[in-house]
Amino acid sequence: MTSRRWTFTGRILGVGTSSGVRLVVGMWDGSPLGAFADVMVERADGHRLLLAPSHEVADFVTGTYTFDETRVEDVAVTGDRSGGRLRVATPSLTLDATLGPRTALGWLLSGIPGRLAASPLLSTLTDPVARVVLRGVRTRGSAGQGRREYYGATDVRAVTGATARLDGVDLGTLTPVDPPARFGFSSTPRRPSLTEVVTTIRG
Repeated sequence: MTSRRWTFTGRILGVGTSSGVRLVVGMWDGSPLGAFADVMVERADGHRLLLAPSHEVADFVTGTYTFDETRVEDVAVTGDRSGGRLRVATPSLTLDATLGPRTALGWLLSGIPGRLAASPLLSTLTDPVARVVLRGVRTRGSAGQGRREYYGATDVRAVTGATARLDGVDLGTLTPVDPPARFGFSSTPRRPSLTEVVTTIRG
């Protein structure tokens, strides 16, 4: 049987909050599902929530990652990375993030061409390093429905501030993503960040 391959190009925003809620926002400029954004939320009690903009996106994401609850609702991302601010808004969630400079890891990754970053071979080679250097982060692993997933990062910017409300409740101040988020085999980096990434899924 021929394996299918899906490629997603965009950014992942990962932040923690003092309430214990961790937020992971995917902002995808290019994907088989078109351009879209989605939000993965893990509450302090471990409850995992997906906010997806369509049933099609929800079906694909829940087929790859694990959630306890899914809500299909509009997910809007506004702001300018060059201006240093991003706003994520859904009927359930608002998140305002302030972006800092490119990190040391970002400078290292910025020299990697996009086509090389998309290579599963590179993700395989970098996975042992990522496990040691970035707690909770892996660049390859098993996903749902027998799929394999590979992450190739090309830049990282620090997140220096964030405010958020979920279901009308203030989530508190910015903290590290700790404990690591448990939607799949990998978390975002512990340090709040915005990562440019090429994600490849095979299955």
